[in-house]
Amino acid sequence: MNSLPFAYLIPIFLIALYLILKKKKVAIEPLTDVDKKILDDYVSYYHNLDSTDKLRFEEKVATFFSTVKIEPVGLEMTTLDELLIASSAVIPIFGFDDWQYKNLTSVLLYPDTFNKDFQFEGGERNIMGMVGTGYMNGQMILSRSALRHGFSKSAGKENTAIHEFVHLLDKSDGATDGIPENLLAHEYTLPWIKMMHEEMEKIEENKSDINPYAITNQAEFFAVVSEYFFEKPELLKEKHPELYFQLSRIFAQQPAG
Repeated sequence: MNSLPFAYLIPIFLIALYLILKKKKVAIEPLTDVDKKILDDYVSYYHNLDSTDKLRFEEKVATFFSTVKIEPVGLEMTTLDELLIASSAVIPIFGFDDWQYKNLTSVLLYPDTFNKDFQFEGGERNIMGMVGTGYMNGQMILSRSALRHGFSKSAGKENTAIHEFVHLLDKSDGATDGIPENLLAHEYTLPWIKMMHEEMEKIEENKSDINPYAITNQAEFFAVVSEYFFEKPELLKEKHPELYFQLSRIFAQQPAG
C-alpha cells in the first residue's frame, strides 16, 4: 500500500487543526451577583442604565476580562479594582456593537502615582496613568489611587482610567492625535479639528471650565473632554452643547439622555 498520499495529508490536517484552534474563542465567564452589586454601588454609569443595557454592560466587562490581563504591581488587587478597570474600558465603547481593544494586552495596576521610569516610590511621581509605547506597546499602566478617585463622588469631571482608554481608542487608527478616524466619519473630521482649536483657545483665555491640561495637545484635549463627557454629561451639554454633540457622534451614545 502506498503511504505517500497520507504523508501529504498530514500537513494539511495540522494546518486545519491550527486554524480551528485559532478561531476557538476564549471562554467568557459571566459576572457574579457580587460583581454586579459592586458595579451598581461604585459605577454610576452602570447604575443609571436600564436592565437591558446593564446586561449588555456586564457582557462587555466579561469579554474584557477574557481578552486583557490585569496585573497588580506592588499591591494586592481586589475585585473592585478589576471591575473599575474593566468599566473604564467599557464606558467609552458602550455605544459600539462589537469593539475590542486589539492594541491592548495587559493593564498594570500600580499602588499610586509613578514617574517616567515606571517607579512608584521616591520623588517626582506625578503620572497617574499612561498608554505604553515602544517596548511597552500593548500595555497600560494605571495608579490605583487615581483609578478609585475617578469613580468617587469627589472626582468631578475627571476619570484617569477613562482618559487612558480614550487614548487607546484614538490610537486605534495608528496615530494618537485627538482625531479618532475609526470613530469619526471623514466629513466630520475638519469640523472636529476646528472645534478642538476653538475650545483650546477659550481655555488659554480662561474662558472655559474644561481642565487646562486639555491644551497640551489635540490628543490630550480629546481625552480630557471625553472624561467630562462621561463624568458630567449634563453639565457638558449645558455649557458646551456643540462639543457634547460632537462627542455623542464620536462615541455613538448620549449619556446626558
